[in-house]
Amino acid sequence: MKKFFVKTNRWSNPFVVQTDQSLERGDVIVIEVESGISQAIVEGRAPDSESEKSDKIEEAAKYVRKATLIDLKNIRDFRKKGKEALKICQSEVKKSGLPMKIVDANYSFDGGGITFAFTSDGRVDFRDLVKKLSKKMQRSIRLHQIGARDESRQSGGFGICGRELCCVRFKSNLPSITSEMAKVQQIAHRGSERISGVCGRLMCCLAFEEEQYRKMAEQLPKFGEKVKYKGKQAIVKEVNLMSGKIEIELEDKSLIFVDKNELE
Repeated sequence: MKKFFVKTNRWSNPFVVQTDQSLERGDVIVIEVESGISQAIVEGRAPDSESEKSDKIEEAAKYVRKATLIDLKNIRDFRKKGKEALKICQSEVKKSGLPMKIVDANYSFDGGGITFAFTSDGRVDFRDLVKKLSKKMQRSIRLHQIGARDESRQSGGFGICGRELCCVRFKSNLPSITSEMAKVQQIAHRGSERISGVCGRLMCCLAFEEEQYRKMAEQLPKFGEKVKYKGKQAIVKEVNLMSGKIEIELEDKSLIFVDKNELE
């Protein structure tokens, strides 16, 4: 059985499906998930063994079939209707004055329901909005809150490095990025605007080298630690992980930079 990453939309987390069929990136397939039957796009092959997995995938889905010509026609039609539904929902949100931004609309595979993805800084009471949309569209309405990075994943684009956004390029769940990661890599002092991505949140790439920096830090003395240099006591004032240089304060209060192997 072959494993593949598939996504029902750009902003969602990926599913893993298993099938004997040969699938290619971009193929449209029909899958069965907890909420029912859904269309999905193949993102690529998934690792076959547990040891090869680098990130946790949210859940598995059951492969049903490749999309037929009729399926593809219906999906295209529903996408067009989805754009119209998006405008209607955005208009209703504006009228209601709700603190939320509607970013996408997706019809279900059978067309009986519509899922609206939105972003918001906090919780939003959208019960009245759901009632209005259900009455207006005669469909089952679901509102799904996504994060700023999910919105960037849906929109796509390129980062300051010139590469495709990490949230788009990597298929697994988005890892949690914390300010502690920036501190470990000694770049927190640059300011949030320089270590934030297009979504306004800390850049995903901070997670990639965190473990390596932690291992480097374990091999060097910590800030404030007492060390010996040429037989005399000294205190560590600064450690540069990239260069391996250590700034120490001597007994006469002078500051000098030394290598780790110069310390006793």
